[in-house]
Amino acid sequence: MTLEALTFAERVLFEDNHLLIVNKLPSEIVQGDKTGDVPLVEEAKAYIKDRYGKPGDVFLGVVHRIDRPVSGVVLFARTSKALSRLNAMLKEKQIRKRYLAVVKQKPPRPGEHLTHHLKKNEKQNKSYLVGAGTSGAKEAELIYSLASQSDRYYLLEVELLTGRHHQVRAQLASIGCPIKGDVKYGYDRPNRDGSIHLHAWSVEFEHPVRKQPIKVVAPFPPGCPLWSYFSRLQHQ
Repeated sequence: MTLEALTFAERVLFEDNHLLIVNKLPSEIVQGDKTGDVPLVEEAKAYIKDRYGKPGDVFLGVVHRIDRPVSGVVLFARTSKALSRLNAMLKEKQIRKRYLAVVKQKPPRPGEHLTHHLKKNEKQNKSYLVGAGTSGAKEAELIYSLASQSDRYYLLEVELLTGRHHQVRAQLASIGCPIKGDVKYGYDRPNRDGSIHLHAWSVEFEHPVRKQPIKVVAPFPPGCPLWSYFSRLQHQ
């Protein structure tokens, strides 16, 4: 199956009265920008309106975003109560987010806790590693581990401990492991479809209203041989 063949409903990973969790395609933007392309949040509102016959405007709060060339889990709130509680949970680091990244260079260690300070350059839409005392710098933390490998590539599992602009991309590049296709952060050539091999793989948290544990895992984008290869390895 190709990406284009997927319906929106097939990309819904979880939904109830308070939450909607969607598997984002690597070409989509989460919220509107200057391109004028239809964002994921508007697709999601149209899905809710059609599925539940909602009259008027549909409320849908964006809890977090992932970059346009990145695929995977995006969490939305269907009620203002859920949105405010999820925002507080993000601030308190009570939402566990894990990514999978494909890199060409073997990481210097099989696993590591990385701490840097990042500063965003608005004009370039890029984040740079800077000294801790730099004005506008924000601390960025993640933990990576080597999950698998092929004859040419390595699959890293990354757990975000903070949520900074381009954090995974910048921090992995800083250890000599730019993500496949990510020319902005030092990879030697782009992917043909403009994506990068970074996938928001899973999210875990306590339901903001019902209080039961939630864990959602997003399948890899279909139609990509390298993601398919690592998917097979994971299920062996």
